[in-house]
Amino acid sequence: MVISNKHVSRRAVLRGIGATVALPFLDAMLPARRVFAGAAAPRKLRFVALEMVHGSAGSTPIGIQKNLWAPAAAGNGFDLSASVLSPLEPLRGDVTIVSNIDVRNAEAFTAPEIGGDHFRSSAVFLTQSHPKQTQGSDLHAGISLDQIFASKHGQETPIPSMQLCIENVDQSGGCSYGYSCAYTDSISWASPSQPLPMIRDPRVVFDQLFGVGATPAERRERRAEDRSILDWLGASVNRLKKDLGAADRARLDEYLQDVREIERRIQKVEAYNTSGEPRELPGAPIGVPDSFTDHVKLMFDLQALAFASDLTRVFAFKLGRDASNRVYPESGFKGAFHSASHHQEKEDRILDFAKINKYHVSLVPYFLEKLKNTPDGDGASVLDNAVIVYGSPMGDSNVHNHKRVPLFVAGHAGGALKGNMHVKAADGTPMANAMLTVAHALGLEMASFGDSTGELDLNAAAPVSTDKG
Repeated sequence: MVISNKHVSRRAVLRGIGATVALPFLDAMLPARRVFAGAAAPRKLRFVALEMVHGSAGSTPIGIQKNLWAPAAAGNGFDLSASVLSPLEPLRGDVTIVSNIDVRNAEAFTAPEIGGDHFRSSAVFLTQSHPKQTQGSDLHAGISLDQIFASKHGQETPIPSMQLCIENVDQSGGCSYGYSCAYTDSISWASPSQPLPMIRDPRVVFDQLFGVGATPAERRERRAEDRSILDWLGASVNRLKKDLGAADRARLDEYLQDVREIERRIQKVEAYNTSGEPRELPGAPIGVPDSFTDHVKLMFDLQALAFASDLTRVFAFKLGRDASNRVYPESGFKGAFHSASHHQEKEDRILDFAKINKYHVSLVPYFLEKLKNTPDGDGASVLDNAVIVYGSPMGDSNVHNHKRVPLFVAGHAGGALKGNMHVKAADGTPMANAMLTVAHALGLEMASFGDSTGELDLNAAAPVSTDKG
């Protein structure tokens, strides 16, 4: 740990036997000359992509009429009461809703591709590229936006990027309609031919973030004794606290309590899943909660801690797997997800599907609030310096189209995004235009992305032409 004149390095860590815990932002990390001069540090931007499959009830003709996704009014005077986005109302100042956009590259281009929408869509979400139809190793899509960002900023952090998921995505070989399961299983592509594996088990994520240097034997010993990684860090914590002010000591204690609480929750899940009690997800790793809500929140908590300690600045989080028939009783509807998405355009069934959509969206404010309450220096929060994209590459899932797909963006990208905005795009606008704008807000110099035709102004309410000329 590097400490000089009571100044703490942003790269300082707490070390113990088999454990390494990076620090959150502390006032002691600000150089004295900057404190006295009032100079602002360069913004450290973060990017999170959240993909949910099966489109939205709001993408149907009835859903558009009833404003089930996009509110009626563009601009900042929109009303979310009828929308599945209503759980975002308390955070509307941090949210930009984007509507009337299409993902043409997820459509079938040739006759053999017809019907394969579920098996290529996820590969399009962050690449905005049309996947090659193959069940072999000759995969081809595009480089995903999270990996473009990671290639520029990933070397500034211990972990360049992380890819997480909720559903089982470790299938191999061919799926259906001539597509490799690799297209269905990942949203992150390091190159057009290299999809990245996604981590489903919160324990694996925790160990990657905080168990650096631990051997498998040390981890087994810690778990067998029901010990916390913090038990190995007492001396390191005490040394650091001697050089911290009262506010920093309190912030450090709160951060370490968060680490311990997440660790306890993982241990509790593992204890139940190895107790012999029947599981709802018998094939899932022992660290995976049966509850969708608990699983998603654990993953959100881990991401928030990683951002707080600057372990990584990039996450891709796949919240579902196409054609999944998981049931979400917390939504108020007991039907299976994929089956519900094929609602036959019947109003009552569309409204049932909307309950699932609303439930999924309702988990996101938990994450946004955490980021909003995490200091990031110079009076800003992590949410101020982040971009979180939530959406689906499918629109009306009943007919497997990719028009009027759901999308919203949260965070302010260091001031580049205003928030409290509903942007209704001109007819035919590619989702890639919104993604290109996000890339520019993140400081990436890109002339185009996927099938983009130009930027989509995410700070303006009026429809924007997609014509470059």
